[in-house]
Amino acid sequence: MPVTADTDTTTPSLASPPAGAHAITPPCGTVLWLLPQRAVWWPAARMAFVADVHFGKAATFRRAGQPVPHGTTADNLARLDAVLAVTGAEHLVFLGDFLHARSGAADALWQQLLPWRERHAQLQMTLVRGNHDLHAGDPPTPLALAIVNEPWLPHADTPLLACHHPHAVVGHTVLAGHLHPTLRLNGPGRDSLRAPCFGWGEGQLILPAFGAFTGTSPTALPGSWVRFAVTPGRVVAVPAGFS
Repeated sequence: MPVTADTDTTTPSLASPPAGAHAITPPCGTVLWLLPQRAVWWPAARMAFVADVHFGKAATFRRAGQPVPHGTTADNLARLDAVLAVTGAEHLVFLGDFLHARSGAADALWQQLLPWRERHAQLQMTLVRGNHDLHAGDPPTPLALAIVNEPWLPHADTPLLACHHPHAVVGHTVLAGHLHPTLRLNGPGRDSLRAPCFGWGEGQLILPAFGAFTGTSPTALPGSWVRFAVTPGRVVAVPAGFS
């Protein structure tokens, strides 16, 4: 599984990937950039991928009486804007779990999402349904998301599949989410940091959860997979054996 060095350039173009990104090259030969914004950039297709935004999750918990933070939707949208700004993407793909639950899909959520969508009216957006989307229902029509089921083939001439649930497909590279993977980075002073990470192995690239209020799993990925920690401003390859 070829892995190239990371880069610190900043221009969102085919030749100059975003700052702090780390490249991998799947067997199909197209280059994918892992971004510190917890997204994947496919420059040849002008396409960016994020997974597990879970819009409305905090509201769902508050409705159940749980004291959870406000402002997570605004945070998610600001970070999506950052992904679009550093890539110049023409197509944004959500790899499942756009919505968390039907109870969180309320007017207050649409009042934030609809103006954001209007600001990006020229941007193509696709949602690959995840398990939470199946229960929450599809987003409203004014959000102008193309809704597809997994596996979805973005380009007929490239064997790269957009999914939500991780699974291997012979002859293809699968991009997926669902697992919310993290790992622990240990410092010299007995301090440690739990960081979201990408996972790469067995023909699958697993994205970290994008949402600002999502659970994480430190044991989601097989130990033999290559993992890439998302640190502030940079994606870093991590040797096998880290927890």
